[in-house]
Amino acid sequence: MISNNPQTVDEAVQRLAIQELTRIEPIFRGVVDTYGPPPLWHREEGFGSLIKIILEQQVSLASAQAAYDKLTAALVEVTPDNLLRLTDRQLKAIGFSRQKTSYARHLASAIKKGDLDLANLPTCSDEEVRTALTAIKGIGIWTANIYLLMVMQRPDIWPRGDIALAASYQKLRQLPQRPGNDQMEQISRGWTPWRSVAARLLWHYYLSGKKK
Repeated sequence: MISNNPQTVDEAVQRLAIQELTRIEPIFRGVVDTYGPPPLWHREEGFGSLIKIILEQQVSLASAQAAYDKLTAALVEVTPDNLLRLTDRQLKAIGFSRQKTSYARHLASAIKKGDLDLANLPTCSDEEVRTALTAIKGIGIWTANIYLLMVMQRPDIWPRGDIALAASYQKLRQLPQRPGNDQMEQISRGWTPWRSVAARLLWHYYLSGKKK
């Protein structure tokens, strides 16, 4: 495997990772040959990105994006103070379920009180970031891992529980049923230290197939 793995993924690092992954995992070669390399999806660090990931929990990306667009239109700037000024009725109209309204309020309050310092997260290890984020009600391991992967661009994150990744693997391997979370996590260990890029390849396959 490639040594001296950097802390974050950029375009050059992703190219190197894809070279390594396509060497050790044939299904990734097929993804790249058919659809090209995946985009280097990246989101800005901060409160807004976490709110958007909360909105994405257990719904389609399109539904979450629509709700987030309404939120940005209502607030202009998505900050803890601005979000807390909205009533539950306003958040429901935007697209927040009662549960996600609670999660968003807990997150905003934690940041306001100083219980969570998002600006400090880049200096933390992957596990420290997970611990800090999952201490907030409504932020589970999937949400924390998506933040690490998409926002912080960490190279070796596997978003356990992501259905699209398991569905893509099932289709690429032509398996009779979709692998479970434990099985996918075990499989992903063979892609260390580039599990984030492996996830991007599988998402790329999933999204490209839907467009096709």
